[in-house]
Amino acid sequence: MPPAVELKGSPASPGVASGPLVRVGRVLELARVAGAPGQERQALKAAIRQAIAGLNALIARIGEDGAEIVAFQIAMLEDNELSRPAWEAIDTGTPADVAWKAAVDVQIADYRASEDDYFRARAADLRDLRDRVVVHLTGDGSEVVPAGAVLVGEDVTPSRFLETDWTSGGGIVLTGGSSSSHVAILARARGVPMVVAVGEADFDGHCAAIVDGASGRVVLSPDDETVARFAVIARDADERARREADYLDRPAVTADGTPVAVLINVAGPDDLAAIDAATCDGIGLMRTEFLFRDGAALPDEETQYQVYCQLLDWAGSKPVTIRTLDAGGDKPISGLTPVGETNTFLGVRGIRLSLLREDVFRPQLRALARAAAGGNLKVMWPMVTSPGEIDRAAALFEEELAALTAAGIAFARPRLGMMVEVPAPAIAPDLYGAAEFFSIGSNDLIQYVAAAARDNGGVAALAGEVIPVIERLVAGLAAYGRERGIEVSLCGELAGETAHIPALLRSGLASLSVAPAALARVKAAVAGVNLGA
Repeated sequence: MPPAVELKGSPASPGVASGPLVRVGRVLELARVAGAPGQERQALKAAIRQAIAGLNALIARIGEDGAEIVAFQIAMLEDNELSRPAWEAIDTGTPADVAWKAAVDVQIADYRASEDDYFRARAADLRDLRDRVVVHLTGDGSEVVPAGAVLVGEDVTPSRFLETDWTSGGGIVLTGGSSSSHVAILARARGVPMVVAVGEADFDGHCAAIVDGASGRVVLSPDDETVARFAVIARDADERARREADYLDRPAVTADGTPVAVLINVAGPDDLAAIDAATCDGIGLMRTEFLFRDGAALPDEETQYQVYCQLLDWAGSKPVTIRTLDAGGDKPISGLTPVGETNTFLGVRGIRLSLLREDVFRPQLRALARAAAGGNLKVMWPMVTSPGEIDRAAALFEEELAALTAAGIAFARPRLGMMVEVPAPAIAPDLYGAAEFFSIGSNDLIQYVAAAARDNGGVAALAGEVIPVIERLVAGLAAYGRERGIEVSLCGELAGETAHIPALLRSGLASLSVAPAALARVKAAVAGVNLGA
């Protein structure tokens, strides 16, 4: 066994994991005998169908937070433009696997060369779907992942993460990547230790690894002394988790007795199955994007109404904040979001898209108004940049309320607020007085303030460097809220990072919305803050 090697990267998801090391991102192709062009066409069609079937089966097993990511890959596999060069090559005598790889590799190269961070990040999805089809063409040559394995490589695709069984432990180490990527967010939600940006490490010859997701340390081929040292760290982490669990059923209160509302972020009703409503103060963010999955029919008013009612029934008298469709950016939807934008994060997304597509927006508004009659509902506009967008969205809502009144359909008018996720309202909140509440989306606010895409590992460090700027903006928003009697909360990833909670609470925030898995540790962190000190 080679000597132990310690690597230092960036923390992405806390926790300690140890286990067999498995390289990912490589397909170990088996020898394949090619047939005539007609046979090769049939072989490629069958392989694509099998890959789509596998991804559909994955969607059936996972929660809504990952389904839209997998749906993107299915839509790409069903796109004739992606496979067209492969069919043409097969007709000239090229084997199906060679033709498919060549066709998709051109697309991967284009995505990597794009000036748009969104497309560069999606190159990993293209690599994944390329390899899935190749595996079906050549045989089972993909990596075998034993229980509790530590996955290492340049990248791990969201679909690969979602199909891995993490119940027996395991972790992730990436040579690149970002702590704000989709996979990192999924890892934190599921408690999978993860370290990114360890650099071009040599993993050859190493069979085991230890990952410390809190410190960013990784040890390859650990010796007995190192194993014992990290076992102590893991025990300490487990003990800390047990202490934090004691706070789960308690209201969140600081050491000096100041109450803090701690709510949860969800994608849909399925996320609530294992959560006791008594452990949180309501739902601070419900992302409606899961209803509008790429490749699926757009949901009608009744479908949305039933889902919103389920959330309100679960919450009882507690507030439920539902964000209207936030499509675009890193969440494209075929037939809805624009095609060919040079920079999707700065393009037609969020409320901008809804105001352009009233045929999609109005049914959502009617469903929300009807659901509001049965609970404590708040509605939130995403990606608000101009005060006029609030006025236009509210005017459409009033038109739909009038139509419901005329039709004799029961409804209620919920409070209408907005996400603060671009710099403009964070700098001058007084210009957005039409909003009845503010919810700070730290994920997007950080990337727009830093001018650094959250899925781009090359600029990931900038996200941490602008945190003091974000804290100052949060303090300004909280002060404005106190002066005007407007509720200000924070629903981004920053709310669940316990190291930042003291500063956030001292800035004047009294409401945090976090991933359900973070409830206990956030409440424990709140209890450790003394605002009077």
